[in-house]
Amino acid sequence: MSDTVAASSRGRRSRSGPAVPIPGSAQGSELGIVRRSACVVVAGASVVLAVAGCGTSPGGTAESSGSAVTSAAPVVPSGFDPCTDIPQEVLDSEGLHSTGLDLDRDEMRRGDIAWSGCGWVMSDGYAASVSATNLTLDMVREKVVPGSRETAVNGRAVIIAQRGGPTSCTLNAEMVGGSLEFLVDNPPSNRITGNQHPCDIAVRLAEKVLPLIPAGA
Repeated sequence: MSDTVAASSRGRRSRSGPAVPIPGSAQGSELGIVRRSACVVVAGASVVLAVAGCGTSPGGTAESSGSAVTSAAPVVPSGFDPCTDIPQEVLDSEGLHSTGLDLDRDEMRRGDIAWSGCGWVMSDGYAASVSATNLTLDMVREKVVPGSRETAVNGRAVIIAQRGGPTSCTLNAEMVGGSLEFLVDNPPSNRITGNQHPCDIAVRLAEKVLPLIPAGA
């Protein structure tokens, strides 16, 4: 990424916790970013339900999945703040803007697993959030999702999976002490992006954001 995309150029953006689009609704295309609740996660459902103890996933709850919980760092990675370290130029390149809620940051924690991030929407297009989490790639791997795949983006290992149905995708990129989690929701009814696969969008976002993470983070 060119030097012109600098941290000094920041856009005002929603500062809620890891945001979750509401699929298939009018809010999903324009104001569909809401605070992530205990058991409502669009694109990270199988991991969050299993690791964070929200109920019925075959992986068990936080109390029963031992190794995942004990391997979690006490806090989310601090080397990159998606709410302030993603330049406005990057958001503009995707047509993303704040929901207008302008909420204060609200770190979400379920058991030993935590997220901290912000969300954006494209008018008549997809909704996305980017969050730092202490959920490591090893923990993501423990919750097997059919069709998930591993690759590398900007030299970082990533795991890509459709965890919340055909309209959503989650991408976790490796960081020290956890990962950077991209959540994308893109119902086919979206006029601009409805013909795009949500995982293709997640990879495209990762290709623009991951180069911004400092080396060693």
